[in-house]
Amino acid sequence: MITVKKARLCYVLLGILLGCSCSDVSRDEAAEMDRFVTELMGKMTLHEKLGQLNLPSGGDMVTGTVMNGELSDMIRKQEIGGFFNVKGVRRINALQRLAVEESRLKIPLLVGADVIHGYETIFPIPLALSCSWDTLAIERMARISAIEASADGINWTFSPMVDICRDARWGRIAEGSGEDPYLGSLMARAYVRGYQGNSLQGNDEILACVKHFALYGASESGRDYNTVDMSRLRMYNEYLAPYKAAVDAGVGSVMSSFNIIDGIPATANKWLLTDLLRDEWSFGGLLVTDYNSIAEMASHGIAPLKEASVRALKAGTDMDMVSCGFLNTLEESLKEGKIMEDQINTACRRVLEAKYKLGLFSNPYKYGDTLRVKEQLYTAEHRSAARAIASETFVLLKNENHLLPLGLKGKIALVGPMADARNNMCGMWSMACTASRHGTLLEGIRSAAGDKAEILYAKGSNVYEDAEMEKAAAGIRPLEHEDNRKLLDEALRVASRADVIVAALGECAEMSGESASRTNLEIPDAQQNLLKALLKTGKPVVLLLFTGRPLVLNWEDANVHSILNVWFGGSETGDAVADVLFGKVTPSGKLTTTFPRSVGQLPLFYNHLNTGRPDPDNRVFNRYASNYLDESNEPLYPFGFGLSYTDFVYGDLQISSETLPKNGELTASVTVTNKGNYDGYETVQLYLRDIYAEVARPVKELKGFERIFLKSGESCDVKFVITEDDLKFYNSELHYIYEPGEFEIMIGTNSRDVKTKCFIAK
Repeated sequence: MITVKKARLCYVLLGILLGCSCSDVSRDEAAEMDRFVTELMGKMTLHEKLGQLNLPSGGDMVTGTVMNGELSDMIRKQEIGGFFNVKGVRRINALQRLAVEESRLKIPLLVGADVIHGYETIFPIPLALSCSWDTLAIERMARISAIEASADGINWTFSPMVDICRDARWGRIAEGSGEDPYLGSLMARAYVRGYQGNSLQGNDEILACVKHFALYGASESGRDYNTVDMSRLRMYNEYLAPYKAAVDAGVGSVMSSFNIIDGIPATANKWLLTDLLRDEWSFGGLLVTDYNSIAEMASHGIAPLKEASVRALKAGTDMDMVSCGFLNTLEESLKEGKIMEDQINTACRRVLEAKYKLGLFSNPYKYGDTLRVKEQLYTAEHRSAARAIASETFVLLKNENHLLPLGLKGKIALVGPMADARNNMCGMWSMACTASRHGTLLEGIRSAAGDKAEILYAKGSNVYEDAEMEKAAAGIRPLEHEDNRKLLDEALRVASRADVIVAALGECAEMSGESASRTNLEIPDAQQNLLKALLKTGKPVVLLLFTGRPLVLNWEDANVHSILNVWFGGSETGDAVADVLFGKVTPSGKLTTTFPRSVGQLPLFYNHLNTGRPDPDNRVFNRYASNYLDESNEPLYPFGFGLSYTDFVYGDLQISSETLPKNGELTASVTVTNKGNYDGYETVQLYLRDIYAEVARPVKELKGFERIFLKSGESCDVKFVITEDDLKFYNSELHYIYEPGEFEIMIGTNSRDVKTKCFIAK
């Protein structure tokens, strides 16, 4: 039996063996790198040093266009340290050639891209990936992404995004791993290991960039780019852990966030970038801004570009993305005595060290092998992995009378705007892929059905009733807006011929992600009308929910027979959904975000603090308790929730002792039995609660989990070893400690449905 303690030790050792080798080097290697960089910088002019700190956008990843004239001229004059948003190894090689063959010092370029959940082979969106609770699958996804991106000339990915988010209105919740810092930390390490590999010396290992540092996921009102304000205590205990986990795993670069912290934009926040990241956490890698964030300090009311550039450099920023503030203003600021040349040198050194660690000085065309494009992009092996991983991420939210899995028989009506939307299966941040090569949901289901079942199809509705609203929601992945009445009539005709109806509804791909905040989290109006009409037919209805965030599904949960949340599953969505829909794969996903009953509950998360007047009974309104007049405090679906086609039954919770001795261990165990008719995976979850402490502690916190596979009728004893480390938190003085006293230990299938016992920590 693999215990949680052993699993944690494995992650620590992997971080030492893999992560540290990515950002750190041996003493001899460090000395050689220092000698090389020092010698190179001794030849550089001040303007060339500032050029290394400049990161412009090289083009448009969507259209493939490149700003050849201006960009080429800047490269020849060594006025950029790298570029991003250029796709295609031949284009990238041509620009790299300018740097190493037509510039004075022949310094190679960093080539960045937002490789978020795949490159040509697209995997599920990150929020979906986290619902697999499978860190090995995450690492495999990142490894394949690095292989493909590097084959096309990319050597730097702006991923992983590890922002903790508890407010589903924020569209970028889709890009992270949910609301929990413990799970988010494990996912962060897995991404870094996958992208950077063992040493960064292989031509398929690329520089990872953890973002957005920091607290971006806590933007007020869930509105993108908005203000963040929180105490240091909350930062340390609830939000910072995943960033630190990525740093500890050896991430090579960090991206600062758009938001303000303590009234100062993150890009110019010395406490954040230097005191915390560099001094406290010992991060020695490259620190880059987000898109144009130095220039945007003027909009914050902090400073115009020239002064903002000074503040960003002095705070610890190394590389200026897009604003050109460093390149165009710092030379004058140096003459005015507002900055020191050593500060420019320090930033320049970090950029050059990143290139050195990537091996670009020894081989500038390391990522320029054109043969790899033909052999390693969108391969059958990669697509197979994407299909298997996607099926792990789907979350079964409801399955009345075991409607799912569907039998391969009779007539099945597939209805909805996402049923045949080829360009929407991958979700946001998938610009590098060729959507025309991807199968649709309709094609995947028809392929799985073969001649055993007849698959009928109708679009059924638009995404929204209003064409302009739909245009805004669809963004770069437009859908044809048709007559709603005609679509509904066609759907009802098709449904009348079917034995069962499968409705593919929810968000379209660009309704989540950057700049995609929503105040109404229900399924859009046209699709709600369609769903209600389909249910009135009296036929059994399966809702395949496409979404990049938690939605408000009260009506759907009360009325629809089965709900399978398929998120946005990537390039293999059609086949992966068919695998689960027809029972080839048993769903095993567990939510990593809480699903609210109302937008008014947000932000909503399981590991909240209690109030002095907690609500004793959420079923009725209690005056002078912390609650709402018109809604329960409880979520619709809690963190960790996810059903299966089979039935997992938990035995009684057992603990080895009612006391955890000083420097000792305590073992908690439970027997899990698969009493259903299907084989499947179950994620057994461990939570702890500190009953009394110097500062208020959450009602429960995830401290471990184990993903087990059980055949029908099989049982498994799952054991968790608890130590003092599991009890630690940051106290009011930000010391990481634990306090002796009473604790609750909880084990269960989700954060709500748990078995509980108490113990005393000495």
